[in-house]
Amino acid sequence: MMARPLRFWESSLFAAFLFRQTGGRAAKSTCYTIRRLSTQPARLPRMDYQDAICTLNTLQTNASFLEQVKRERGQPQMQLEAMRLFLQRVGLKVEDLDQLNIIHVTGTKGKGSTCAFAEKILRNYGLRTGFYSSPHLVQVRERIRINGQPISKELFTKYFWQVYNRLEKTKDAHYGTMPAYFRFLTLMAFHVFLQEKVDLAIIEVGIGGAYDCTNIIKTPWVCGVSSLGIDHTSILGDTIEKIAWQKGGIFKLGVPAFTVKQPEGPMRVLAERAQEIGCPLHVCPDLTQYECEGHRLPLGLAGAHQRSNASLALQICRSWLQHRGFYADFPSIEKMEQPTQALLNSRPAMATAFLPSSAMATGLRETEWPGRTQTLKHGPITYYLDGAHTTRSIQACVDWFRETAMLEEKTTVGSVVRVLLFNATGERDSPALLKLLVPCQFDCAVFCPNITEAVSSASADQHNYNVTVENMLTRCLDNQKSWRWLSEKEVVPRAELLLPGGLPLMTGTVHRGVESLVFPCIHSALRWITQGRDPVIGYSGKPSTLATMQPGAIAGARTLQEAANIQVLVTGSLHLVGGVLKLLDPVLSQ
Repeated sequence: MMARPLRFWESSLFAAFLFRQTGGRAAKSTCYTIRRLSTQPARLPRMDYQDAICTLNTLQTNASFLEQVKRERGQPQMQLEAMRLFLQRVGLKVEDLDQLNIIHVTGTKGKGSTCAFAEKILRNYGLRTGFYSSPHLVQVRERIRINGQPISKELFTKYFWQVYNRLEKTKDAHYGTMPAYFRFLTLMAFHVFLQEKVDLAIIEVGIGGAYDCTNIIKTPWVCGVSSLGIDHTSILGDTIEKIAWQKGGIFKLGVPAFTVKQPEGPMRVLAERAQEIGCPLHVCPDLTQYECEGHRLPLGLAGAHQRSNASLALQICRSWLQHRGFYADFPSIEKMEQPTQALLNSRPAMATAFLPSSAMATGLRETEWPGRTQTLKHGPITYYLDGAHTTRSIQACVDWFRETAMLEEKTTVGSVVRVLLFNATGERDSPALLKLLVPCQFDCAVFCPNITEAVSSASADQHNYNVTVENMLTRCLDNQKSWRWLSEKEVVPRAELLLPGGLPLMTGTVHRGVESLVFPCIHSALRWITQGRDPVIGYSGKPSTLATMQPGAIAGARTLQEAANIQVLVTGSLHLVGGVLKLLDPVLSQ
């Protein structure tokens, strides 16, 4: 998000805070500072990387796209037809995408991790891989990877202008339309992978499946569906069954598909979609079934929920390798159950477990996927990073954090302080997500928008022109209010309140209130949390005006300064996690 100098942010947040506290009376003199960010003046591009990013950002809110949305509303099929036309304007045909030997993956939770597992496995077979994912954490070019690495700035710039200029030259003949941000990057990814002659491309769906712009793919080699849940309800529907129908839209006639175990309702819908389309669908077994003869399968991604993603990746890779004729060092596999009768009964057949090859086992062990159940240790500060943003993924995050943080706490001499750094965006139900986080027993909760730094030099890769500043700040204040209400209702069991010797401190129960603060950007939030104890973040030694005027900030700062270990869970948004990573690892921005 484009940022202004810190004075703007402090006054904006203070004004928003006063407005909420006084019903607008005391804030009249200061609320004028909260404005929609003005449009940047047009300039001729120099066609370097930063100009490419700035030009890409104009596709977030351009007027032609708004007109396009109006035309397509109520006719979702038009979205795919529009994407095909954009592809033609770039100089490609849908049939050209068949050269990419595509693996197409959708799901609500875990689709990115599944793709990351699959990419690493197949790269271990000596294949040149392409991988398209979203969103990015720090730089846009992370979305388009070759052999596991984001394409270079030079390649991004080269291919961006090739695609953009072709679309720009043809827009007058097409009512002035240009593809929106995600559509453009999808077109660019296809172009890059074809030009770079990858052996295969792993394509992660953006939203849903049936009408997602990636679904112009006609003949993928294999499809996958990770765990399903409630998300993007305004687009996909308000029940998990409706969402399952959308996800099953990536199935193709005769193309093998795999899914993880799902609740009965969405599983039935997936099976019906597979039968309707003519797609052989199988359910992946538990990962333990692959771990026979003493062969354990350690994973590079932490968390019990990653085991189902790993099983899905194994089945996807086995299917792709077999269909492509890769039999070297791959054990023969028992033929899977035929799906016909099972599909008639709306119960997909179970895929057969097998003994993974050494390349597969190594791939699972060495997979890295930043921002998902990731731990970073900076001296006395331990950062736990997970971009979970649905109820199911937040619960998985909580399970991972509580287990991992407790193990660290057992080896720590001295006090341990737990801090939550949270933000949620869009239509997501923040109170429902925060409620799941209460059992983590945080000593403090901090809320901030997905803005890395409140300075004009903030990276253009993380600009967001679709949300106003006041909406971001108001959302943070709403989150704080929800957290206060939830934490004050938390009941501490009497067993936790004992004096030495086991005597109860109180005869009943007590309600625990947790301090909470709001900051205008990620950097200011981390500066307060770390209190100068992480040299990467830095600290002026003097608390900000914004911090000191919030209740509990001074006492909380003393607690953080004296702690032997500070455990910081960053969650609720991948964009928030990306902003934190940008600050913790400046190399990611280079």
